[in-house]
Amino acid sequence: MAIDDLASTLDHRDNRATGESVVRARGVNVFRWSTALRQRVMLLEEIEWRVDRGQHWVMLGPNGAGKTTLLHLAAADSHPSEGTVEVLGKRLGNTDMRALREAIGLVDARTSRAIPSRRPVLETIESGAFNSIALQHQRLDASHRDRARELMAVVGLSDLATRAFGECSQGERQRILLARALMPSPELLLLDEPAAGMDLPSREQLVSALVSMAEGDPGLTTVTITHHLEEIPPTATHALLIDHGRIVAQGPIDEALTSESVSAGFGLPIDVRKASGRWTAAIS
Repeated sequence: MAIDDLASTLDHRDNRATGESVVRARGVNVFRWSTALRQRVMLLEEIEWRVDRGQHWVMLGPNGAGKTTLLHLAAADSHPSEGTVEVLGKRLGNTDMRALREAIGLVDARTSRAIPSRRPVLETIESGAFNSIALQHQRLDASHRDRARELMAVVGLSDLATRAFGECSQGERQRILLARALMPSPELLLLDEPAAGMDLPSREQLVSALVSMAEGDPGLTTVTITHHLEEIPPTATHALLIDHGRIVAQGPIDEALTSESVSAGFGLPIDVRKASGRWTAAIS
């Protein structure tokens, strides 16, 4: 991945002021009705969370903890059952969700599954211009194709323009989805396990890309779900740990990501360490 090129790609945007709330959740509960149990099942409970512009959050927790549910609230893909969520200053339920999503970049497995497997890589990236699965030909122009090709070069996939998305490896798909998410120059970038399926060199390229994005645009805000502390870039500013739908710890990363909080979140004695800006974790 051409990291210097990625920084220059982001430089064309105006730097946005930091300190402004980008995501705000107050008293949020999310539940689903279980026919089998004949009762509602809580997915998120009593969530209070604020993400300010320019911050870079990582979200950790065991499988089923509620991480993806919370991320999709931030992506304006769903509504809370109770409480309020504001994204980019717009309250969910009182705004045009489709228009709001055009200012949000999202990398997740659900998007990957929804993309037609026969769609060429270049068109897959172009579809991110308006954050829709459908390729909105009537809204696309030459500038969109130029940007898509530029982003393909950034993520090291220039030679895959005509290859079908379904024929790409998992690591290639993740880089395609990252390029797709960057198409609209988003104000908020959300990543759900972006390094899934990547080998070590690809993972480190991704980490370097996230560092470059953070340094290239101080106003860009990111939230990244990961299961592995080794994937956390040194530019991460905040962390949120969640378990059984409840927040275990949150705040500045050095305060929130401790052996005690991670052990509590995963229910195991875990030794957390940080060296040279990178994190590691091991069962103690």
